[in-house]
Amino acid sequence: MTNSTSAVKTVFDVEEIRAQFPILKVLVHGKPLVYLDNAATSQKPRRVIKAGSAYYATINANVHRGVHTLSTLATDAQEAARETVRGHINARHAHEVIFTSGTTASINLAASSLGQLLLKPGDEVLITGMEHHANIVPWQLACERYGATLKVIPITESGEWEISRSDDRMIRQFTEHTKVLAISHVSNTLGTINPIKELIAEAKKHGVITVVDGAQAIPHMHVDVQDLGCDLYAFSGHKMYAPTGIGVLYGREELLEQMPPWQGGGEMIDQVTFAKTTYAKLPFKFEAGTPHIAGIIGLGEAVRWLQDYDIDAMAAHEHTLLEHATKELRTVEGLRIIGTAKEKVGVISFVIEGVHHYDLGTLLDQQGIAVRTGHHCTQPLMERFGVSGTTRASFAPFNTIDEVDAMVAAAKKAVKMLR
Repeated sequence: MTNSTSAVKTVFDVEEIRAQFPILKVLVHGKPLVYLDNAATSQKPRRVIKAGSAYYATINANVHRGVHTLSTLATDAQEAARETVRGHINARHAHEVIFTSGTTASINLAASSLGQLLLKPGDEVLITGMEHHANIVPWQLACERYGATLKVIPITESGEWEISRSDDRMIRQFTEHTKVLAISHVSNTLGTINPIKELIAEAKKHGVITVVDGAQAIPHMHVDVQDLGCDLYAFSGHKMYAPTGIGVLYGREELLEQMPPWQGGGEMIDQVTFAKTTYAKLPFKFEAGTPHIAGIIGLGEAVRWLQDYDIDAMAAHEHTLLEHATKELRTVEGLRIIGTAKEKVGVISFVIEGVHHYDLGTLLDQQGIAVRTGHHCTQPLMERFGVSGTTRASFAPFNTIDEVDAMVAAAKKAVKMLR
């Protein structure tokens, strides 16, 4: 992984970070905002907001389509962002970085294109029981279209895969019919960090293509796609301090060359006739139409912002918040934490006996505290744990111990009101 500056800030200063997020000064119901819904979407530092605005104010033009100055400047800014992302995830080539509208679009691209390339009746796609709907439904659609079967790795009571790094059950997941392994790096609901490198290595032994949903990993840890060995890796900008509506699909060059386009239109073509169309080289083969240029520039700036800090120090701070929240939430009468894996990012989901998660979320909001309630787009996982939904708090570097304490106090107050 490369950094945009040699002056990486190794001393973690939460107040210095908080000062960069304008939204944290907002009042909600007259109370200071306590934003604990970062797994849904992160807030944006001022420099990311300015980067998008500066594009519209100074170089607004379409990219790769003009010889005039603004088009050239916009193109240069977009491609600089692509190179920044390439370095951040340690891809070999910038053209292995495909811009999409988000993780959902990235996985749909993968499922549609790989389905056309690989799947036939009797083949299998392997996923796990903790996947987000965006890493379930696209594969269901592909399986239905090509006659393949979706197989699921079960989840333990602690919220981990029912296979371990040294377990021969990992080997037995693969058969001669397995064509694709699609897995989450980190669970959006449980916060579980999955041992994806080991499973990817086993998949490669069986010639299985590997697709990773990295939406919840990329904000919290180093991601090195070459070290992981995955074929495709998907993530969103809006969960890593960048704008909404922008995402990435990293793809290994050799595989991307084989995969057919999933959308047709401008930019992704080489030559078009009514008889036949030939496609552009990577990455443009997969980038039909005018891209979200401001979003791409904002994504590049968000990555550079992250690179200005020691991500391990950020992760350690978030882990401190997670440990404190775990300890204090267990003092709430009737509360049960869903997902107790040994390795987690700063995400905690819980239910309280006799209290509906929606009611709890509403009352927390009245205290200015933003958490997520519901099934978190993981309905099969909710069914696994026998609940309809949970309340989820998810942390970012700008969160504090005081904010965690405020959430716990508000939860205790809400329990008294709802029982």
